[in-house]
Amino acid sequence: MVVPTEMISAGVLETAGREVRLVTRPATDVEAHHFQLVRVPVPRVRPGQLLVRNTWMSVDPYMREAMKPVSHLPAVNPGDVPYGGALGYVVESRASGIAVGATVTHFSGWRDYAVVDAADAKVVDTESAPAAFYLGALGDTGLTAYATLTEVAPIREGDVVFISAAAGAVGSIAGQIARKLGAAAVIGSAGGPAKVRRVVEHFGFDAGIDYRSESLSRRLAELAPEGIDYYFDNVGGDHLEAAIDALRDRGRIAMVGAVSGYNAPQPPPGPRNLFALGGKNAALYGMHVVAYEHLRTEWVRRAANWLAEGSLHTDQTVVEGLEQAPAALHGVLHGANTGKMLVRIN
Repeated sequence: MVVPTEMISAGVLETAGREVRLVTRPATDVEAHHFQLVRVPVPRVRPGQLLVRNTWMSVDPYMREAMKPVSHLPAVNPGDVPYGGALGYVVESRASGIAVGATVTHFSGWRDYAVVDAADAKVVDTESAPAAFYLGALGDTGLTAYATLTEVAPIREGDVVFISAAAGAVGSIAGQIARKLGAAAVIGSAGGPAKVRRVVEHFGFDAGIDYRSESLSRRLAELAPEGIDYYFDNVGGDHLEAAIDALRDRGRIAMVGAVSGYNAPQPPPGPRNLFALGGKNAALYGMHVVAYEHLRTEWVRRAANWLAEGSLHTDQTVVEGLEQAPAALHGVLHGANTGKMLVRIN
């Protein structure tokens, strides 16, 4: 296949590229010295595969969980390149149906060049939305929020909903979807007054709680005096405990993330009030987005329409350069982002 001239002039036909490897497993907080940026030969492509020059990579809290000695996720061990969502253009194709020049998403981030099985790559339409949106609102981030609220634990008309990490990638979209699906009120928690304002003024939540300076339990009681019906959990820990206290009879909790415990050297203890769910006839639902691929086309269609009409808002926090990926992961674990944390690979 012939690579387009503009790609050749951009220098994509290099013989080597960079990748970020985990050097030592973090005991607590993830830091730059746990990683190494190395230069490696551009990998060879076998039949049925694509060579992709990555231009964007996603940075998500679960990446820290995968670096632990014991995790429910596929392990990232010392010497490995962490996995994660990425987007780029095809510079070599040995697969039918995906041409050189196509923009694709895949799960081999943290590197300049990725060899991807064609079955694991998704061609995206960059004419209808900016490419990076397919790692955020139009990608797994948005799909996580949508699948949770429509299939895992569906929103009911009139629900009072509480969402943690509401200024983050998933939470900010989840709050907007909840309102579109009939929630009567949506309350979000975020860290700091600027993020709380963003949650209310930009993402359309009814109210926000600054968990850094306010009591979660007290503010939930003030904002939802009759209790909440639904908790969309991205944080775990004290947020989950406060939500259980506030939950009404037959309430639901969707367990999507637990960022408060990802840096903990040992698994944190469960909420002290977990058994209260029994007395409330409440339900806990687990969510892992890989089980909801069947909803992707539906979600992308609906989300693209909402984005085009201006009724769905999304934010991005962009870090420049592959070498800054470890710093971006540190940042997302400490709330440095509003919306989706991305690294632009140059």
